[in-house]
This record gives sequence, C-alpha cells and structure tokens, in this order.
Amino acid sequence: MGKWYISTIDPHASALARDAGLGIEIAETCTAAELDLRFAETDAVIREKLQKISHVVMHGPFNELFPCAIDPKARELARMRYRQAAALAVGYGAEKLVLHGGYNPWLYYPCWYHEQSVEFWRAFLPDIPEGLTICLENVLEEEPRMLADIIGAVGDPRLRLCLDIGHAHAYSGVPIDRWLSVSAPFLSHLHIHNNDGKSDSHSGLEEGTLPVAEVLERVRALCPEASCTLEIPDSRASLIWLQAHGLI
Repeated sequence: MGKWYISTIDPHASALARDAGLGIEIAETCTAAELDLRFAETDAVIREKLQKISHVVMHGPFNELFPCAIDPKARELARMRYRQAAALAVGYGAEKLVLHGGYNPWLYYPCWYHEQSVEFWRAFLPDIPEGLTICLENVLEEEPRMLADIIGAVGDPRLRLCLDIGHAHAYSGVPIDRWLSVSAPFLSHLHIHNNDGKSDSHSGLEEGTLPVAEVLERVRALCPEASCTLEIPDSRASLIWLQAHGLI
C-alpha cells in the first residue's frame, strides 16, 4: 500500500507521524479564514508541524465553495480559493491537494453537478503547479459513479479521487466494496475513519460498523499505490491497531 499520513485534526499528529515514520495531512487549511485573517499564525503552526516530516498532503478549504455553483461569482470564489490552496500546497512540499467535489443534493441535480464540474476542472487544471495532484473527495455524493464519471470525463492525470470511506458509509446506501471497485481506476488517496453508518463521527477504526481491515485489504488488492490518511481527532489507538494488523 502507498504512503500513510496522519491528519492534523489530531493535535498530536506530527509527533505520532515522526515516531512512526509517516507523513501528515495538513488540516488547518480546510478553513479559508486561516488563509487570510489568521494566515501568519496558521503558517507558523503548520511549518512547526512539518519539522522532520518527509511527506505531506494538504487539505484545501471547502466551506461555501462549490465548483458547480449556479452563481458565476460563487464559482469564481471557488476558483480563487483553490488557486490559493494549490500555491500553498506547493510551498509546504505537498504531493497532493485534497478538495471537496462540492455536491449538495439540496442544491444541484446530479446531471448539473457532472456537467458543470467537468467544465470547471478542465478550465482550472492548467493553473495547477507542476508536480501537484488534485484529489477530489466525496462527501454527500450518494453513489460512487458521481465523482468517478467527472474525473473520467475530465481525462487529466492531475485530477484524481480521494475516497473518504467514512463519508461513503454515513451518507450513501451503496456498500463500501462497490465504492472501491468503481473508484479504483481513479483512486489516489483515501481518508480512513469509522462511524455507525448514520453520522460522520470520524471515530477510531474499531469504533464503528465499517470493517476497516477488510476495506484496507481490498484497497491493497485494487490500488496498492493509493495513499491513506488517518483522519481521526485522536488517532493513537487507531495507529497502534493498524500496526498490530500489519496494515501499516
């Protein structure tokens, strides 16, 4: 399996990652205010966390950002924030930038989401700095073809998929094995956490109804080069669990 990361939603992520020889996924940049109003303080915190960390993924901002927005000004805001995030990701030495697809079933028909997202990403990708991969993450997508079809239609290797198994479990009635099989051709990164299938609790790997060991074995078989992030506020026990099961 590919590289492993620990999200900095865990305040101890850097220390755990250094001890285990893993990378970190920067989460402070999920909120756009951290890129503007509090950037100096946030940047100092991130750079401190990156000390002695050999590989990095960055999670970009997502609040109120909709690449398929009906309002052109809203779409322009998404474009501006994503450009800002891409430049920061390169500055932090990140190999991948995770961005949400932006689907909201109360706002957009799936056909609109598909058509407008393809248009957005085709126009946006020429702005991406060299060596950076954009990984679109599922959140409220009800089934796996939604993002897979967008990425396939864009047809650019700089745009890949981040499968969040917890989101798929909480927000979709489609079994996780189906998500994996459909996503595999485009899968570059995964977010790993558990829940009860009803709410996105970001629970530890043994604290939900997802069979995480089976999921990761399936990932290993389908797309062994895909990287994974533990996205859990207190990830120590889950890191130990992964090591005990020979999964990391």
